[in-house]
Amino acid sequence: MNLRWKRAVLASLCGITAAAALSVPALGARTVPVQVDGSALEGTAYLESGVTYVPLRSLLDAFGGWELSWDSKTRTAVADGADATLTADPAAGTVSLDAAVYAGKVYVQNGRTYVPLRLVAELLGGAAEWDRYFGGAAVTSPDADHDAADLYWLSRIISAESRGEVLEGQIAVGNVVLNRTGDAAFPDTIPAVIFDRNHGVQFEPVSNGTVYQQPAALSVEAAKRALDGENTAGDALYFYAPALSQGTWINANRTYLLTIGCHRFYL
Repeated sequence: MNLRWKRAVLASLCGITAAAALSVPALGARTVPVQVDGSALEGTAYLESGVTYVPLRSLLDAFGGWELSWDSKTRTAVADGADATLTADPAAGTVSLDAAVYAGKVYVQNGRTYVPLRLVAELLGGAAEWDRYFGGAAVTSPDADHDAADLYWLSRIISAESRGEVLEGQIAVGNVVLNRTGDAAFPDTIPAVIFDRNHGVQFEPVSNGTVYQQPAALSVEAAKRALDGENTAGDALYFYAPALSQGTWINANRTYLLTIGCHRFYL
């Protein structure tokens, strides 16, 4: 084999190798859950070297208002929105929004184009954060009324604690969580309050795992109303259900405020 032929073969093999590298996630990647505005993102997401990669179509469908196509000539994924165009280029390793170009690994797997979640979410006006309690990424869409992680966990703790209660009572459970975020004795975020273990587990559903269950529709509504400022529990910081607990410490140390449904609420 002459030198020119060797070089041609080597170049061809390198090209195949590079193309293959773009078509699959890295060997060290692992699957992770992703939720958008409280609902699971369709398709498999991967975490690789601290970056979460998601199917572009799934993310755009969750955000709404985008049409995605594959340009066979440029071999890029092109998404057209109402007033902008987003392009994901696997070969160049870039994501573009109109004329602005950003570096970011892009690859194709099983016919799906994968893009860096945080980069694309923020380019489109949304937000993405790692939720350690969820073990994955929480994505807030551009037009969302509430933070995705807040809605996700508040709706779940309300459902686990008060599923079956009237809406007023479910909102009140949400109020207690929100009231705690503003009190110096508790953490300052909704997820941290729910999973607070400073003086032992604060909410039984964290111990028995029911906080991870899909919330009832009424509980999601209650969470949204509580996040919007609706309050049925005043300044209450504690509650318990007498049918399920004696509430010994609460009765001895806190001031009774009111009863809604099966729950007693305390300051």
